[in-house]
Amino acid sequence: MRFKWWGTILGAIATVTMGLVGLVSARGQAGQAAARPQMAEEAFKNVQVLKGIPVDEFMDTMGMFSSALGLCCTDCHGREAEGNVAAFAVETDKIRQSRGMIAMMNTLNNNFFGGDQRVTCFTCHRGGEGIPETIPDLSIQYSEPREPSPNSMDIARSTRSPQPVFDKYMQALGGAQRVAALTSFTATGTYTGYETGMGPVQMQLYAKAPNQRAMVLKMPEEDGVRVYDGSNGWVVGPEKAVPITTLSGPNLFAARMEAMISFPAGIQREFTQWLSGSAVIDGNEMAVAQGSKAGQLPVSFYFDQASGLLKRVVRWNATAVGAVPTQIEFDDYRAVAGVQMPFKVVTTWTNGQSTLLLTDVRPNVAIDAARFGRPAPARDRR
Repeated sequence: MRFKWWGTILGAIATVTMGLVGLVSARGQAGQAAARPQMAEEAFKNVQVLKGIPVDEFMDTMGMFSSALGLCCTDCHGREAEGNVAAFAVETDKIRQSRGMIAMMNTLNNNFFGGDQRVTCFTCHRGGEGIPETIPDLSIQYSEPREPSPNSMDIARSTRSPQPVFDKYMQALGGAQRVAALTSFTATGTYTGYETGMGPVQMQLYAKAPNQRAMVLKMPEEDGVRVYDGSNGWVVGPEKAVPITTLSGPNLFAARMEAMISFPAGIQREFTQWLSGSAVIDGNEMAVAQGSKAGQLPVSFYFDQASGLLKRVVRWNATAVGAVPTQIEFDDYRAVAGVQMPFKVVTTWTNGQSTLLLTDVRPNVAIDAARFGRPAPARDRR
């Protein structure tokens, strides 16, 4: 069996990318400083505007374009780019236009907002490809005011301590003592995402406290691997246009957070400032705790008021054209060694959506340290 993933993942990953993808990976070892990621202009051909940013941020920038315009890669690069990486280097009118749009956006932010990213692609386009509307819409003017999104970055308003929320969370999980006693686990299950053609593949998960995590996707051609070793992170997969991606900045921090959520006792200590708030999601009252630390955008944790369990995490990645969100939802909690663990995790971001379903979890098992090492690059498909 061969998945028809290429066209799908291209549509999910990017819209107005500036050239040919190719990456020579940087090496890193557990416990060392974060590995140096390759810059976009080192990895891609014909980058004229988005220089000086790492490869993973470059791809997040493509996600902003896709979300803001409602388009996929081939809408801007042409159908020749579907399954043909080299065709991404071919200039099109939309690529040239996108460069002008970035320049306009930067000029507005620099001249009127002191360099803050107050104007982004989404500000005007708001999910539509066409020219932004200039005429007032009376149906909006005379309708009920729209409720703010529960995923808004400024949802948390109060400086009161979220300690009671976290205390209730620990109790809901099974108690702090049991949570601390869970020091590792392995799991099997399925993973469904754009890179799998939205069909499930077998998945193996390895996690070790406080913040190491590795996931292996058993793809038909070769395995996909995501690793965070406690300091460095990498993504490898046959569905990727590059052999290996070294995570950087917000994506590296995100990998750390996802690893820590499996062993949540350290979440509070990870942030230097907390805000509290509330939200309603699908009719359910949520307590919101939003953590922040120097150099990172905040992370919001949504806890079900009734059960006390963590139901959603929302974080944001800063890119060259504005912040992009990632939403992680947790469901189907089951007891593992006395600790409640989500057996269903749905992750949604501007480059795709995935569903992780666990079927078997083995707690407190020995895990070979090599599982958290830098993975071998995928076969080069350039």
